[in-house]
Amino acid sequence: MSLFTPLLWILLISPFIVIAHFKTEKSNLKYLGFFILYFLTDVFLQASGKQLIDLDLKFNWAGKILSLILGLIIIFSVSKEERIKIGFTSKINSKSNLKFGLLIFFGFTFFDIIFKLILFPKGRNFDLETFLFQATMPGLTEEILFRGISLWLLEKSFAPTWNYCGVQFGWAFVIVTVLFGVSHGAILDQDLHLKFDIATMVYLTVISSFSVGLLRSFSGNLIYSILGHNTINLINAVIRIL
Repeated sequence: MSLFTPLLWILLISPFIVIAHFKTEKSNLKYLGFFILYFLTDVFLQASGKQLIDLDLKFNWAGKILSLILGLIIIFSVSKEERIKIGFTSKINSKSNLKFGLLIFFGFTFFDIIFKLILFPKGRNFDLETFLFQATMPGLTEEILFRGISLWLLEKSFAPTWNYCGVQFGWAFVIVTVLFGVSHGAILDQDLHLKFDIATMVYLTVISSFSVGLLRSFSGNLIYSILGHNTINLINAVIRIL
């Protein structure tokens, strides 16, 4: 992956950022700048992980560890109140909201399983590293990145104004949800050739990112979205070896 790829992702979500700016009564572009700086730094660290720390493993454990360290440095550099807003807390919004978020997540996940059982190629061999990685690192680092710090910074940029069952949503939720799908479906290779998988982008945005995002918002913390994210990844790994 070219290091220009994260800039492409920002460019692809820029229409949503522009809409958010004009739809928000008072935007705070300072935090938008912080979001872009943080996001690009995190992705660059992840992309450079294997070059910086060679662990001689199939997956990019080093990049994910660097991403985790960056995220934790930011989380513990802010006040306890701000950490709660990031979702770094054991508290939940309410039991009814949590149940609603779980219900939505499991509904989308059930559809996801059926869809992938039909379409996913199968017959791969069991690989311990694959299962260990998918059960831990993607959900842990990507939830801190997307639905933790990035969502927090974007909500400071564009204050949420939509309310459902006491849970606030706004353009920050939309931007993060779309960004997750875009970051998995659009890549510039080292020769700057664009690989653009619109089907992957739409599917991950509408099914995975949206459902995990709702779970994060209705639960009020990152614990459930991390577990949900890793559950989806483990299901993918299991289906591929059936």
